[in-house]
Amino acid sequence: MRPKLELLEPELVDRVLGEAFELLMNPGVKVPSLEARELLAQAGATIDGEVAHISEALARRQLSTVPLEFWVHDRAGHPAVHYGGDDVHYGGDDVHFDPGSSGVQILDPDTLEHRPAQANDLVRLIKTAEMVDKGSTMPQYAAQSTAVVCNDVPKSIGDLYRLFLVLWYSDKPIVTGSFNAHTTQVMIDLLALDCGGREALKARPRAVFDVCPSPPLNWSEFASQNLMDLARTGVPAEIVSMPLAGVTAPVTLIGAITQHAAECISGMTIHQLAGRGSPIVWGGAPAIFDMRSGATPMGAIETAMIDAAYAQVGKSLGMPTHCYLCASDGKLVDAQAGLESGMTALVGALAGVNMISGAGMLDFLVCQSAEKLVIDAEAIAMAQRLLRGIATPTETLATAMFAQTGLKGEFLKLKDTRRLFPQEQHLPSKVIDRGSMRVWQESGSLDAFGRAKIRVTELLAAYQRPMLTPEVERELVTLVQREARAVGMETLPGVL
Repeated sequence: MRPKLELLEPELVDRVLGEAFELLMNPGVKVPSLEARELLAQAGATIDGEVAHISEALARRQLSTVPLEFWVHDRAGHPAVHYGGDDVHYGGDDVHFDPGSSGVQILDPDTLEHRPAQANDLVRLIKTAEMVDKGSTMPQYAAQSTAVVCNDVPKSIGDLYRLFLVLWYSDKPIVTGSFNAHTTQVMIDLLALDCGGREALKARPRAVFDVCPSPPLNWSEFASQNLMDLARTGVPAEIVSMPLAGVTAPVTLIGAITQHAAECISGMTIHQLAGRGSPIVWGGAPAIFDMRSGATPMGAIETAMIDAAYAQVGKSLGMPTHCYLCASDGKLVDAQAGLESGMTALVGALAGVNMISGAGMLDFLVCQSAEKLVIDAEAIAMAQRLLRGIATPTETLATAMFAQTGLKGEFLKLKDTRRLFPQEQHLPSKVIDRGSMRVWQESGSLDAFGRAKIRVTELLAAYQRPMLTPEVERELVTLVQREARAVGMETLPGVL
């Protein structure tokens, strides 16, 4: 039996969806994009200035065309990340993790200072995420992300440059995104170069693009354009709805969940009108608002509860799901970071969310850390082990083994013990200390962060860059150099 977390009774899920559909009519959804409003109007929505009033019937027609499952592929074209899962009639429970994205700072492992992230910091994160689960039967990071903003790259090309670095250093699928229409097209061109053309990219997508509405109920000019462009090219989109409970959303958890549903449904409606049947994900990064500090805690249990519950709502419609968990609001990789990241990763996994972003992140998603990535990988592996549940790999549960040992208790001598313990147990890396006090002291008396620093150093030393064909390398560099020179950047930091 696979363990599963559900926070809402079926009747409450129905109430959430009922009120979400009501919100689409009154007050409606702000849609500044003329093209998006025209699509909605042609489909039967009522338009009042920049506000679209979308009927439940119209929205449900579009939701019915969303693929219930799809795969994201690795560089070789092999399906690697399954959005949806086996039970396509209820959203599917396949669970994957990727590092958190779009941090602007890096935790310096030597000074413990937060400093602006550079291209070389992103490269270090990519290499760490690429290597941490090398050889594992179940990778902790099934996908890469464009994890940090490179402050040594002009902002106007920052999104495409981050994707370029991931393509240069990783074979894994990618969770990414962009913040202007021109950049989106160039990023799609980069992905097409990597996989053999736009048709190949559509058939075997390697990346998912995050698209963010502005709470409450506002699909900005760019966000709408992004939805439409992705739908028309067939590149998967991932809605990242971010209601902030008590500020840009109702203060109640259930109110924020309802607003989230309305934002996702309206985005999916625009998306499917632009490209019927194109893949899209019911995702988000909501949070509560800490009324004492004015902070938006991503490590709070209430934030995790909103995520688990909105995923349940999405699954009730059969939608692939995403959330932002496994992050911490702490400033160092310390006990708070472990507590918040481990607990929320487990909540997301038990909720069966298809893609869980956030690993490696500190300080309300502002800061990334390679050392935290390797510690979070251990928490993720433990969550994955829990999801596998308790199996029955032997004909009898215990009697046959007792028949061999009697009351001597010499189970270590049994062939079944040697055969089965690697699959019964998750065997952590040396980041997790399971030695005696004497062994720990002889190893330097290091805490988890100290062990993680050593682990990152080992992973980077073992890393080998993927083998790209000379033609693909040349085309990727040529395209990025063209964009870089247009904004006055003559070198390609992190690469050349």
